[in-house]
Amino acid sequence: MVKSDSALVRSFRPFEKLTDSQTSLWYVLWLIILIAGWIKVSVYSDVKIIPSPLMVLGATKNLFSEGLVRQFGASLGLCGLSTLYALLVSLTVAYLSPLPIMKPLAQSISKLRYVPMIGITYYLTELQLTGRPLQVTILSLFMTVYFITSIMSMIGDIPPEEYDLARTMGCSRWEMLWIVVIKGRMDFVIEILKQNLAITWMMFVSVEVLVISTGGVGILMKNSEKTGNQERIFAIQILIFLLGVLTDYLLSLLRSNMFRYSKTVKEL
Repeated sequence: MVKSDSALVRSFRPFEKLTDSQTSLWYVLWLIILIAGWIKVSVYSDVKIIPSPLMVLGATKNLFSEGLVRQFGASLGLCGLSTLYALLVSLTVAYLSPLPIMKPLAQSISKLRYVPMIGITYYLTELQLTGRPLQVTILSLFMTVYFITSIMSMIGDIPPEEYDLARTMGCSRWEMLWIVVIKGRMDFVIEILKQNLAITWMMFVSVEVLVISTGGVGILMKNSEKTGNQERIFAIQILIFLLGVLTDYLLSLLRSNMFRYSKTVKEL
């Protein structure tokens, strides 16, 4: 009788599958290693280049007493509104890209992801956009080009057999677009949204700094940077990260519950 290998041995094999509890154990172990390294570098190192966990906890407490929840609310409002506009434009353009007249437009918009943000910001300010409209426009534009790129890639990866099946069932071209591309790939849109929200999470702080009158977490980080308050910067970054992880989890939960037939992409 061949004895099965232990979970520890299997953990060092490529493409090996572990149970949920075994995977969770590795998450906990890596978290412990990360925190231990943080303490070592910030407390017991001769050169203290980052704040200690206790300093970050203290800064977090002070931030909450200074209205951090309100500032996060402003930032989430910016991200939510920008995402909504970007999705509406992206889905419309990408879903119509199978039309020969729309394909060049969709591909051209996709290529705009190589344009620097500073150049676009300059022309938007020339149009007299200020405040929250300027922030939403900048963030929506950059999210749109990545959304369109991802959705068009998704459409291009649809197997030809699915179109052949739709033809066999007597579907017209517009019905094929609805059944195969739009309705049949709705779960992938949620996955694309989850992946591209990381772009929003990376950019919204920079966008908020452009217009300080609207408030937001970006302003708190900029003010902390000016005063050299590293523990506040560290605390805000950790909170943004945790909020991003929570959003990622909720979108995964939404996809698995709304589309139970979907083959969920495994997290890397």
